[in-house]
Amino acid sequence: MKKILLYVSVAALALISTVGCSQQARWNRAQRQEMREALREYRQAAYLNDLTDAEFMLFSDDVALALEEDYPAYTTFIQMPGVNDTVQVYVVTTIVEELNADARNMRHIFPYAYLVGRNILPSGLDRAQQHAFYNCLAGKVDNYYPSMTQFVNAVMADTTNMSQLARFQKECANDLFNWTVVIEEVDID
Repeated sequence: MKKILLYVSVAALALISTVGCSQQARWNRAQRQEMREALREYRQAAYLNDLTDAEFMLFSDDVALALEEDYPAYTTFIQMPGVNDTVQVYVVTTIVEELNADARNMRHIFPYAYLVGRNILPSGLDRAQQHAFYNCLAGKVDNYYPSMTQFVNAVMADTTNMSQLARFQKECANDLFNWTVVIEEVDID
């Protein structure tokens, strides 16, 4: 009987200490804020640079909470080798999760000013015209790419003017505004 009580006492003590440690291991407010500040380095990424400050704050909160959930001991997380690579993976994962090929997100991936600068759209379009363009583009993306991962990979690899995404932009601009976009292939020899 004494052995059983001893085992139960040790098990209870171990359970209490585990619960106590996990509560202490959670990130505190200062640590969460430190992670949000570290995430500002990613502010210039293609999807993130067009977010408002409030949208970026929500985005960084999502990343910080995902990191905290998977790595509850902040000091252990910060000191682990490859911590920056891990943060980058979580940033990209959060972007992919947030992306849906819809007009709201298309404007972040392909900002209007960027499209005007590349002569894909005419300047001076009002919000309704811009919204129509982004709806058209989102529709083409939805119909062409069977998965969000393939779309994200296409955006990341989009380095030429002759890409499928550039063709979609050109088609939407032409269909909506009779804006002819001439895309020339350039040989670099």
